[in-house]
Amino acid sequence: MTRAYLDWNATAPLRPEARDAMRAAMDVVGNPSSVHAEGRAAKAIVERARAQVAEAAGASNADIVFTAGATEAAALALHGRALASSAVEHDCVGAWTSGDLVADASGRVTADNPAATALQAANSETGVLQTLPDGLAFTDAVQAIGKVPFAFSWSGADMAIVSAHKFGGPKGVGALILKQGFDVEPQTKGGGQEMGRRAGTENVIGIAGMGAAAEAAQRELEAGAWDRVAELRNILETTLADGCPDLILMGAEGPRLPNTSCFAVPGWRGETQVMQMDLARFAISAGSACSSGKVKASKVIRAMGHDENVASSTIRVSLGPTNTEAEVRAFCDAWLRQYEKFRARAA
Repeated sequence: MTRAYLDWNATAPLRPEARDAMRAAMDVVGNPSSVHAEGRAAKAIVERARAQVAEAAGASNADIVFTAGATEAAALALHGRALASSAVEHDCVGAWTSGDLVADASGRVTADNPAATALQAANSETGVLQTLPDGLAFTDAVQAIGKVPFAFSWSGADMAIVSAHKFGGPKGVGALILKQGFDVEPQTKGGGQEMGRRAGTENVIGIAGMGAAAEAAQRELEAGAWDRVAELRNILETTLADGCPDLILMGAEGPRLPNTSCFAVPGWRGETQVMQMDLARFAISAGSACSSGKVKASKVIRAMGHDENVASSTIRVSLGPTNTEAEVRAFCDAWLRQYEKFRARAA
């Protein structure tokens, strides 16, 4: 068989709609800050994309601040603020927050003081969905947008971040979403672009792709495509559990993203499994793409109460609408064959 891509939480394949929008934007020569016709044409592309992202995120156009990605958006939002968070947050959020909050065994976090808390909407490794309290200071919505219903307007948050390449847009572009009347101190200063919040000429091509991808992702979600993905995820987990009595499934006690399966076999190291599956033509990961290249145990799994052995043995399979049942079953067969070899060696 050809390779099967099962790592959508790391990055989703580029959507045809995004590719087409980017190609069209390449032919527009103007700087969006210029007042002549060419500049206005470039500005129109940026503003159309702003409206597309706002619609998909359940926000107003003026709430959207384009950035070079979710990591920059998090820095822009969190710089100079004293917010609490937990160890299940992505590193781009954890770098700016205290990490004092505790996750329970299911990976869920209670925010007793929402106005001073950063709490993600969905976890990239386990898929666990958090309950966002009203008045929340900040939420990482990167994994939620396009996979589950989400609207910034009803999230209760003052700020949120999103990333284009998680829902089929290009890499290297994202956005900060701000509640109306709420503002941030710009960290990149100069020309006053993005309503004075983020200076620098806008990435017109990337922004065009982000807008088109956001629109397509929302349409796909509303059509029920991710319900079918959840069925594939359930087939995967049932098949693996039936063939592997040692399987530990993470976060399945409550709501999760429809596409994410995170599991461990204690002692069978995650990076070993990733390499074995790669050789078998399946792309999976051993955690967040921003840290999976480093040989270390998942801090998310440790935060859920598991020991180092389990945390270093965890892998993630994340599916998308273009995956097939045949791919999922082929992965299960390949993984279970490797599991039997691991069990024989460990005996």
